[in-house]
Amino acid sequence: MTDRQTDRQTDRQTDRQTDRQTDRQTDRQTDRQTDRQTDRQTDRQTDRQTDRQTDRQTDRQAKNNIIRSWGIKMRNYV
Repeated sequence: MTDRQTDRQTDRQTDRQTDRQTDRQTDRQTDRQTDRQTDRQTDRQTDRQTDRQTDRQTDRQAKNNIIRSWGIKMRNYV
């Protein structure tokens, strides 16, 4: 094998290794970015859902307190 052939073979091998390393690094970065984005979306969705549930529960409790309060007032008038 001549020096030129050896050089070309080494260059191709180095290129392939670099390509694989770059691909793996890009994949990991993409995965991390996707994971963070998914986590943020899930967090926002969970927060909105929790807020709505809390609001509904608070509204029901407030209505029940008003009804109870009116019931007590009505009994006092009878």
